[in-house]
Amino acid sequence: MSSAFAQRPTDGFEDEFDLDMSYGQDPVAPFPGQEAAAAPMRPPLQFTAPAGAGPVPAPMAAPAMAAPPMAPSTLPAAFNPVGELAAAASAAFNPPAHMGASIGEVSVPRIAIHVFAERQDTLAAAERAGQDRRLSRATTQIRIGGVAAAVDTYQHEPTPPLIVVECLKDPETLLWEVDQLAEVCDAGTKVVVIGATNDILLFRELMRRGVSEYLVAPLQPLQLISAIGGLFNDPDQPFVGRSIAFVGARGGAGASVVAHNTAYAMSERIGANTVIVDYDLPFGTAGLDFNQDPLNGVADALSQPDRLDPVLLDRMMVRCTDKLSLFAAPATLDTDWDVSPEAFEEVTTRIRSTAPFVVLDLPHLWSGWMRRTLIAADEVVIVATPDLASLRNAKNMIDLIRQGRPNDAPPRLVLNQVGVPGRPEIPSKDFGAALGVHPSLTIPFDAKLFGAAANNGQMILDMGGKSKTGDAFQTLAQIVSRRELPAVAGPKGKAAKASGSKEGGSSLFGSLFKKR
Repeated sequence: MSSAFAQRPTDGFEDEFDLDMSYGQDPVAPFPGQEAAAAPMRPPLQFTAPAGAGPVPAPMAAPAMAAPPMAPSTLPAAFNPVGELAAAASAAFNPPAHMGASIGEVSVPRIAIHVFAERQDTLAAAERAGQDRRLSRATTQIRIGGVAAAVDTYQHEPTPPLIVVECLKDPETLLWEVDQLAEVCDAGTKVVVIGATNDILLFRELMRRGVSEYLVAPLQPLQLISAIGGLFNDPDQPFVGRSIAFVGARGGAGASVVAHNTAYAMSERIGANTVIVDYDLPFGTAGLDFNQDPLNGVADALSQPDRLDPVLLDRMMVRCTDKLSLFAAPATLDTDWDVSPEAFEEVTTRIRSTAPFVVLDLPHLWSGWMRRTLIAADEVVIVATPDLASLRNAKNMIDLIRQGRPNDAPPRLVLNQVGVPGRPEIPSKDFGAALGVHPSLTIPFDAKLFGAAANNGQMILDMGGKSKTGDAFQTLAQIVSRRELPAVAGPKGKAAKASGSKEGGSSLFGSLFKKR
């Protein structure tokens, strides 16, 4: 009894963050045949596959399937993959760091994914993809044997919502094996085919048969993650912005100051809508730094994450400038802040639907929600001072984040307060060499400039926009946002006027103590 594969939905999966300035590489090329998305397809059947599959047998060799005699080929012949190179690639696989910028925010539901591969490097890529944070909710099972093994398996068990099969044979044999797989697949099952031929005619023929996506080997983990995310992307789902987490390697490293000034530079110099979220509930300084009376925005959101909607989020945020909004911490000690990790995750997800960039100002503490937030963020910036304690803590953070994000670029490292008079320091070169991460930025110590900005509730770009420190924050904003500065920057001081800050600091102290 024949059954068709599920058609792939209309792809509303777009990514506006396509430039990684720090790595200097081009975004990954489109998958083969994307320009042929309008090719005719079978109408999808109305019922769906089961949510999961039964117990999975051990990896098996591909059973023999006698293919019919092939007619003279009308499609280009497939290339012959080299097994030795594939084995070498799987032994030392390191995907380009820039690829993370090209796949956007992938959200895959709690489904079962079965992978049937032939190449060793495809097995390795699928295994790394299954460990990725973007597929954390899905259950991935990897077997060897290609299409033949899949056909044999699903003779005896139901098919999962997604099957990934690899076939390195010629196009005619590939199409014939796909037809055999369709005979044993439940309607509604999505199928991704990995082949050896990069050809538009083959792509269109597979789409006509109901295959959801076609990828060309050799495959990299982020390619597979992107393809899976595109299949399960909901066009009606709200926009999801890019999250950038700032965390200090030690207390007093200045992570909050770096986060706030970088976010300000992103909004006022680059012109990107940005939201700052201050998660340091008892001691957060975002309200002070922007001379704003802190509302209980973050605290209220964490207490009722299920009720958050765009209207409620807008009421909880403080608008500092036309393009910069603030989720300030209450900064009070009369409450024991016992919040679940799930609440932090839900609030962060909801806030990301409000702006292209969300800067997370994280406190210097360690807990379950901190670990999950750092691993889930699109970008992590560790702010350290050039001393031994920062070096040790930064190394522990980088090692943990690398382990939890095997397919992402390593965290950014910012060295702050460099050049304090009379203080022995670890040189920036030695600091980066010990961590295996070159510092993205070194911020010189300037007590007068930072002190004046803090006391006046202003940003460095307003107090000293032409200083080296101001240029440093502007550069970091370009790096983490992956955007260039516009040709003409906005007038200086505009944001300071919008936020109500004044010279001399009188407005800051008045707003700080008037409610006491």
